[in-house]
Amino acid sequence: MVAIKDMLQEGAVLRPDGRAADELRPVVITRHWTEAPEGSVLIECGKTRVMCTASFTPTLPRWRKDSGLGWVTAEYAMLPRATSDRTARESVRGKVGGRTQEISRLIGRCLRGVVDMKALGENQIQLDCDVLQADGGTRTASVTGAYVAMVDALRWAQDHHHIRSADKVTKDCVSAVSVGIIDGKPMLDLPYLEDSRAMTDMNVSMTGAGDFIEIQGTAEHRPFSRQELGLLLDLASKGNKELQAAQRKALASD
Repeated sequence: MVAIKDMLQEGAVLRPDGRAADELRPVVITRHWTEAPEGSVLIECGKTRVMCTASFTPTLPRWRKDSGLGWVTAEYAMLPRATSDRTARESVRGKVGGRTQEISRLIGRCLRGVVDMKALGENQIQLDCDVLQADGGTRTASVTGAYVAMVDALRWAQDHHHIRSADKVTKDCVSAVSVGIIDGKPMLDLPYLEDSRAMTDMNVSMTGAGDFIEIQGTAEHRPFSRQELGLLLDLASKGNKELQAAQRKALASD
């Protein structure tokens, strides 16, 4: 597979915000951002800001009861003025949009991919990801922030004797990042300006071990090649490793 540095033509590609093609936006993860939830995080990826909360409850959906297994689920939403134009709340419309449902399910799948449901026991973690400000990559930021919030909720559950060990519930960390092809150049971590004109747009969720949980990729203007796919996945791997380092740093801050 072609190396990233070769693909980027010796790092010559610069973007509107001054980043190199293989560079993440600045990432800030603030834990304990609100007081009520068992886990609460504000994640900032450039101008994108998402509040992620994790609620631990010793109850399960009816279909999961008496199984000896836990459950993790997620909901995603955007504030009306998270974007340049106000969008009506879906609660006012009386219907949850398809995009919202898709992203909610994506977040849930990604987090379940690193949870040992037996170690969680018959308990549930509900993740809520609310976009305060959107500039591309809201779903990937939600996955990355929700993991940190979930770990804090598990630590709370351990301290309150709901589970034996928080560390045994999480099999690995998980994060997600966007990649895409802009004007023929593979790029990492797309803001809205780039995402809106991408030839190919892809969201990639990975574990700390480097395994994939979710790959969502779409050709917007032309099909992408097998080689381009490999290059994009290499970029995503680099970005996810850096995001996971930020997660570890945040979780070690106590």
